[in-house]
Amino acid sequence: MPFLPGEGGCEISSIIVDGYNLTGINHDDLAAEREKLIRILSGYRKVKDHDITLVFDGWKSGDRREVSVKTAGIRIIYSRLGETADAVIKRMIQTDKREWIVVSSDRDIASYAWSHGSVAVAGTDFRLLVGKASSPVSGDYEPLDEDEYCGSAENRGNPRKRSRREKALLRVLKKL
Repeated sequence: MPFLPGEGGCEISSIIVDGYNLTGINHDDLAAEREKLIRILSGYRKVKDHDITLVFDGWKSGDRREVSVKTAGIRIIYSRLGETADAVIKRMIQTDKREWIVVSSDRDIASYAWSHGSVAVAGTDFRLLVGKASSPVSGDYEPLDEDEYCGSAENRGNPRKRSRREKALLRVLKKL
């Protein structure tokens, strides 16, 4: 059984971002959108000092080999021709056994992350937190409203007690 997030004293500091899942692909200038995301994540990294890996699909027009570059403190991976970013993310989670924070709204990736001891964060939640952390107000941000990020009372079990998954997600969101 894989370890559950928050058990074993693992330090959460590594984030994998599913690039096109976060930006979308319906843009006139996809390269400009990639650069914009890199700038946003670079600014966020300066504030929060997390290790960030950004993964983009190269499966339709990529290189024959996976390309990995470091730009503005962010590791950027372009999957090889014929391979999706999802496959790269899954391989990273599988081979590098640590508690990753995986940013993707893709249900398959989120499920895979949770089942391998990582914490999945929806892209919309991550964007909100990045915006708060990068706010020029004072560098501070409002504490998370716990009810905003936790499941409904319709879940099984004691409705007054959060599930392990909800606790792990809340812990990660507070850190982000």
